Amino acid sequence: MPLGERVDCFPDSGASQEICQERGCCWSPRDESNVPWCFFPTNYGYTVESQETPNSYAIKAKLTRMESPPLFGQHIKELAIDAEMQTKNRLRFKIYDPNNKRFEVPHEHILSLNPTPSSPINNTLQITQKPFGLTVRREENQNVVFDTRMAPIVFEDQYIQLSAKLPSHNIYGLGEHVHRQYRHDTNWRTWPIFTRDAFPNGGTHNLYGHYPFFLCLEDNSGKSFGVFLLNSNAMDVTLQPAPAVTYRTIGGVLDFYIFFGDTPEQVVHEFLELIGKPVIPAYWSLGFQLSRWNYGNLSIVKETVERNRAVDLPYDIQYTDIDYMEDKKDFTYDKVKFAELPQFAEFLHEKGQKYILILDPAIATSKRVGDALYESYDRGTAKNAWVTESDGVTPLIGEVWPGEAVFPDYTSQACIDWWVDEYERFYREVKHDALWIDMNEVSNFKQGSAKGCASNNLNYPPFIPNILDNLMYSKTLCMDAKQSWGNHYDVHSLYGYSMVLASEKALQRVFGANRTLLLTRSSFPGVGKYSGHWLGDNGANWNDIKWAIPGMLEFGLFGIPYIGADICGFFDDSTEELCRRWMQVGAFYPFSRNHNAEGYKPQDPAVYGADSALVRSSKHYLNIRYTLLPYLYTLFYKAHTAGETVVRPVLHEFYSDSETWTVDRQFLWGKYLLITPVLDPGVDKVSAYLPDARWYDYETMEQVGDRKRHVEMYLPAEKLGLHIRGGAILPTQKPNVTTTYSRRNPMGLIIALDDHDSAAGELFWDDGDSRDTVKNSNYIHYKFTVTQGTLTMQVTNNGYNDPNNLKFDNIIILGVPTVPASVSVTDVDATNTTTILDNNNIDYDGAKKVLTLQNLDLILGETYVVEWKVLRINCHPEDNADQAKCEARGCIWDPIAIEGAPNCIYPEDYGYNVTSLRESNEGMTIDIIRNTKYRSSGRPQSRDIDTLRVDIKYHSSDMLQFKIYDQNDDRYEVPVELSVPTTPETEESNRLYRVAIVKYPFGIQIIRNSTGTIIWDSSVPGFTFSDMFIQVTTRLPSHYVYGFGETEHKTFKHDLNYHTWGMFSKDQPPGYKMNCYGVHPFYMGLENTADAHGVLLLNSNAMDVTLLPSPALTYRTLGGILDFYVFMGPTPEMVVQEYTQLIGRPVLPAYWSLGFQLCRYGYANDKEIETLYTEMKTAGIPYDVQYADIDYMERQLNFVLDKDFQGLPALVDSMRDEGMRFIFILDPAISGNETQPYPAFERGIAADVFIKWPQTISDGIVWGKVWPDYPNVTVDESLDWDTQVELYRSYTAFPDFFRNQTADWWHTEIKDFYENTMKFDGIWIDMNEPASFVHGTVGGKCLGDPVLENPPYMPPLESKHLGLNHKTLCMNSEQILSDGRRVRHYDVHSLYGWSHSKPTYDALLDVTGKRGIVVTRSTYPSSGKWVGHWLGDNNSGWDQLYKSIIGMMEFSLFGISYTGADICGFFNPAEYEMCLRWSQLGAFYPYSRNHNGKGNPRQDPVSWDAAFATATRDVLNIRYTLLPYLYTLMFEAHTKGSTVIRPLLHEFVDDKTTWEIYRQFLWGPALLISPALDPGVTTVRGYIPNDRWYDFHTAKAVGVHGTMVDMPTPLNHINLHVRGGYILPWQKPENTTYYSRKNPLGLIVALSDAGTAKGSFFWDDGEGIDTVENKKYLHVTFSVTSNTLINAVGTSGLDAADYLKLGVVRIWGVGTEITEVTITLNEGPQPLTPQHNLESQELTVDITDLNVNVQQTFQLTWKTKA
Repeated sequence: MPLGERVDCFPDSGASQEICQERGCCWSPRDESNVPWCFFPTNYGYTVESQETPNSYAIKAKLTRMESPPLFGQHIKELAIDAEMQTKNRLRFKIYDPNNKRFEVPHEHILSLNPTPSSPINNTLQITQKPFGLTVRREENQNVVFDTRMAPIVFEDQYIQLSAKLPSHNIYGLGEHVHRQYRHDTNWRTWPIFTRDAFPNGGTHNLYGHYPFFLCLEDNSGKSFGVFLLNSNAMDVTLQPAPAVTYRTIGGVLDFYIFFGDTPEQVVHEFLELIGKPVIPAYWSLGFQLSRWNYGNLSIVKETVERNRAVDLPYDIQYTDIDYMEDKKDFTYDKVKFAELPQFAEFLHEKGQKYILILDPAIATSKRVGDALYESYDRGTAKNAWVTESDGVTPLIGEVWPGEAVFPDYTSQACIDWWVDEYERFYREVKHDALWIDMNEVSNFKQGSAKGCASNNLNYPPFIPNILDNLMYSKTLCMDAKQSWGNHYDVHSLYGYSMVLASEKALQRVFGANRTLLLTRSSFPGVGKYSGHWLGDNGANWNDIKWAIPGMLEFGLFGIPYIGADICGFFDDSTEELCRRWMQVGAFYPFSRNHNAEGYKPQDPAVYGADSALVRSSKHYLNIRYTLLPYLYTLFYKAHTAGETVVRPVLHEFYSDSETWTVDRQFLWGKYLLITPVLDPGVDKVSAYLPDARWYDYETMEQVGDRKRHVEMYLPAEKLGLHIRGGAILPTQKPNVTTTYSRRNPMGLIIALDDHDSAAGELFWDDGDSRDTVKNSNYIHYKFTVTQGTLTMQVTNNGYNDPNNLKFDNIIILGVPTVPASVSVTDVDATNTTTILDNNNIDYDGAKKVLTLQNLDLILGETYVVEWKVLRINCHPEDNADQAKCEARGCIWDPIAIEGAPNCIYPEDYGYNVTSLRESNEGMTIDIIRNTKYRSSGRPQSRDIDTLRVDIKYHSSDMLQFKIYDQNDDRYEVPVELSVPTTPETEESNRLYRVAIVKYPFGIQIIRNSTGTIIWDSSVPGFTFSDMFIQVTTRLPSHYVYGFGETEHKTFKHDLNYHTWGMFSKDQPPGYKMNCYGVHPFYMGLENTADAHGVLLLNSNAMDVTLLPSPALTYRTLGGILDFYVFMGPTPEMVVQEYTQLIGRPVLPAYWSLGFQLCRYGYANDKEIETLYTEMKTAGIPYDVQYADIDYMERQLNFVLDKDFQGLPALVDSMRDEGMRFIFILDPAISGNETQPYPAFERGIAADVFIKWPQTISDGIVWGKVWPDYPNVTVDESLDWDTQVELYRSYTAFPDFFRNQTADWWHTEIKDFYENTMKFDGIWIDMNEPASFVHGTVGGKCLGDPVLENPPYMPPLESKHLGLNHKTLCMNSEQILSDGRRVRHYDVHSLYGWSHSKPTYDALLDVTGKRGIVVTRSTYPSSGKWVGHWLGDNNSGWDQLYKSIIGMMEFSLFGISYTGADICGFFNPAEYEMCLRWSQLGAFYPYSRNHNGKGNPRQDPVSWDAAFATATRDVLNIRYTLLPYLYTLMFEAHTKGSTVIRPLLHEFVDDKTTWEIYRQFLWGPALLISPALDPGVTTVRGYIPNDRWYDFHTAKAVGVHGTMVDMPTPLNHINLHVRGGYILPWQKPENTTYYSRKNPLGLIVALSDAGTAKGSFFWDDGEGIDTVENKKYLHVTFSVTSNTLINAVGTSGLDAADYLKLGVVRIWGVGTEITEVTITLNEGPQPLTPQHNLESQELTVDITDLNVNVQQTFQLTWKTKA
């Protein structure tokens, strides 16, 4: 057996080998004196005879003692154990004698509890059968925390022992003793527990309270547990090195509670849930207090009061000790020395102070002065109120302060009644404010009684724990004395507890609804529910000032947070230095009282002199205390409601740091205030520990540089260490000399920002004195939070009106790195009224980084939001920023632990200043100059441009432009043609905006006229304009930002927490934070008023945008100019309409292109395509378009058909004859290594269409490598990719599509292919970022200036370390614009796909003579005029489903309506359920194509099983049914710029719930799609916006709106809802649109709540060129009012061949029974035969047989039953 696990079998004295072995124990002497020589063997104790489990939360067992000699008397042979998992975190087990009733503690609070089990006990407790043992485990990790198997249980009548092994040495608690250190020494230390009137002088003896509770911190995870033995008998507890604990108690039962917590604080919470959470003390009781034993007379008391008043000492309470009494008799006062005592309370009250007096339990038996009756004694005797001798009759006589005395039995109801009555009588005589009770251990100056104590096993038990004097009745009563609860032997340690319960009754009687205060010396777990405690009669010495801190920390564990030591010491004379240092630390005791004893020098502060250092220091720290009393009071509220500690060990907050486990010369108030006192004489430096947090010096408010280290604090005579933890919000109040006055003063907040620029706090506020304010909700509670410069002061309870009309006046914010540009206060309760603070309200100390907001007048009880606009704009966005690099740029180094947040930020004046401003009614022209105080932007290769021109143009009422450029240099500008209005909006009243210019630093503010919202505000530091680095930041009006692309976003609404998104077109499959194919520097922002605006930066250089939480947005671009266009909306749809009016409306796709489409990369030959086509037809799945990817080409050469696809042209012809369409792919790269004639390359060379080097460098082509292979090679695909590229890929040239001759050449090649190789209907263009498989050029060496390839700043692009030319051309390549200007690829790279699109579109229209469709991979603003777009080479993963919705919604913003993702994914094999769910979702993509990659299994609808094919057919039939509606939406996008795929917020912008929805979407305004997007789900949680909605599948109204609902979604189902108030055109589906277009037109009429509906229908031939422009179409509007549907023809230019008949009209929500339906045509009304479904309320009318053309006006009317 390890020495540390030996358990002493001979805890009494006189051990020898012989006696030890007689006890059945082991004898093994050691040379270590502490190690037991006599110890228990393993085969000792009890065995389990039977065990049962009455339920899953409980275990019961019966135990039988194994044969062994007794230790201290008769052993109990049979035991029982009851164990119960009472709550998730509380285990109870009780071991008792089932045959004989033994004493159990009648705990007032515990008896009131009912278990609420939720965790099976077997997860926590296991019982070992022989010998009996218990193993307690932590449920979540099964770690053992309490293991009794290390030693046997001993259960004898007067000796009970249990030992348990513990998981760590971090043991805290057990009391009451003086513990010289907070963490226990486990080297064989024994602590007796038995209440005793003894001096707390540092010995190991028992003191006033009885606390068999400890907390054990298991490890640095914070996981902790507590152990409480509910037993009031005398005991001792031994801690030993195992580590282990041994309990020895001499009575009662073993009633253990074990509490589990994830943190030490949680353990305390669990313990206090059991014993009762602490009372909230009266507010005034948190003030400073003065007392002493024996002032002598009342005059001296008053002198003391007056001299401390005279020095303006904050001071609330004056005490009198027993000297106020007549001969120290309770309920009397000395009518000579304290004659005016009845008036003394009023004397104090006049100055806002309180009076507390003392009562002891002992009642004198003698008469009063003048032989008068002592009526209190007489009445008590009459009521049998006293503790009796063993006979149960005779009052036990002892001696205390008044002489011979009896002792009230507070466990007796008769005594309680007597005590309450006496107290009430006395209060009527001597008014006071609270009660202090003392001597209640119980203390007796006689040993047991005046008669002595009988010799019996109660007074002299066989074993006496290691208590003081080793005598049970020393300084107390005989143990055989009788009380109502039992023998004094059992209830001795409950005497103070029972006196507290009785005194609480007395206080309730006297003070009624007032809370008052109770202070007791003796205590037991649960006393804190009613009372506070002081640490007893200490001494004026440097030890006791130290040891008070562990004492307070322990009573925090014990549930008595109202705790403190006698400041300056009780016994002995205090030196000035000791008293000064004690007053400093005592100012932070929760119970802050200076108290000393009879016969010693006065030590109240003023006695040291009004100008003394002690008075100055005391006043200083008491004023801080009073300033922070709202915080301290809130901590007591948290203790009362949540069981939190007030004075808190540092380890409770920083448990993961082992350095804190032994910190006990510092302590915390709650989480946030660290107190570091001086506790030694003659020192002004203290070694202190600053844990791992940001800390601020309270005195200076400056941040301290140290953390997680020991520091030497300089604390001269008048100072103590006081630090605020970052993350704190401390409520404050201007102090005064009493709380009566301070509570009338303005309140405030101190906010200390943490590493994340966040903070939190609370405020509890009530009247400070009434009982049950929490229970009755008569209080104010605030929750304060700060995140990113926004303070929310949220009222969570407002049940109290303070009579002083309190207001928050000042808010001090620590750690603000730079002066805010503005501060606003929003009064949420006053309909969100926002006020911008005047500069007089703002003070910023740049040296200390402290922001003070003053004279705020924020009303207590109202909710506010305070925002200070501190922008952390990154001054060093390059990698590897450090302080030196930062400061070299003139910027501020301010490290912060927020992910993505910059440590290097701009100072407030960094940027440009205005030198001139000229304004007209058309705009402004401004000249600005760089602030050369900052020498350089820090990028030597990027020349700073010092002077700039700013042009602002008011183009229209809803659009303006501002352009910032170098007027002295013709810098590159984007050559994208925009539709700018020819005349500006010169009338100010017509404009939705106004513009303001901030001069220093320069910034533009754009303000919405209707609301005053500033939607753009670049008047912030950091504006930089250099040759290759341009940066500008704007504040945003809200956190709701959408757009920027092309990259994969996880949500539609951007996350503004310092996320940066690079933009530079690249052949990069979708991935988080990876720049993909297109570039769209456009965003839409929502304002808090639900208005919307949009912003376009017309710049094509590599760039990034960073979204800041302030909220703000930083643009960085590597060239060009800043050319911004702002669109004012004010609705989201109008923003897109205004944007597309500028860049061009989306193309109108051919009707057939809205059909379903199939493609794959990796068709082996044309036979595979033919087989697929046949299988799809056989399955009857709607399907319009078939593709061929690059595998149809010979060696991936454009325009050359592969030998395995020679039958493809004929197949395409036959498919087209059957109504199908065909699209083929073209890449831009053209092979230059052909050995046979290759006309595409040869004609390109002749026409000089390929991108070359600048002529100053070389006249050669910039060669790359893409898909084309060398001729005459066999590709070994088993080689790695780079080797394949090197060995097999030919040199390729890249057409420069900016050039007119290139467009002509491209047209020629497409036409030649169409006419001579294969027909097609659409073109798919790919790889046009442009993509190259080598970096820059073949060989990798780019000619020209290398800085273009690796510029001074690299945005966070994919593989940015490899340069801008990674997977593309050299940046120094030259391109030539259509006007002949030569430009660098560096500038126009991201326009390549854009430049590719129009020539392809023009060629398609000209070659085929029809509209068709072009689909492109790379896009730029205005690409949508010509092309659609797919979302790229995605993965077969579930996440791609919801991300595709986000992508489509973003491209709706970008003006590209024809979008979709590769259904079922391009890369990797698809999985059945995912592909089916994706097919359902993809059926509602505008561009609906299933496409997968080479080497993967087929994933087309007929490649799975019949169920899959059926489900796909069903959902595509729905799509085809609704194609007339989708086509009409495409027409509206083409003509008005409306969105097709529409975010819910576009229709329901007033409903902020919709602002964050991205897993549902709309087709236009009226069809809501809520797909299943996750594996295994059969229910979709979706939002039903605030309108009437109908289930598309059932036609029934859903009956709810504006709420989240669970939508049943079996595998073959997608949720579709039609919006009431709308009319949707539809047609019966067919296998292709060629046939479905021939069917009659139906209408779905979904009535609104008001019975109305509207809709429209667009129809043309489906593929004609410019049918809209030439009016060759039909446009009809429909409307319903008053049960009548009418149509109105707007445009009717259809050829007769395209006429449609009206078919079935389905009217939803018609309600009651229909009696008549008629249609009125030119010839008059005609009756119709309807079908009416009463359950669904759908009316169906078939008009087909009437041959009504859609362009013919009609009126359909229905009548309902009256």
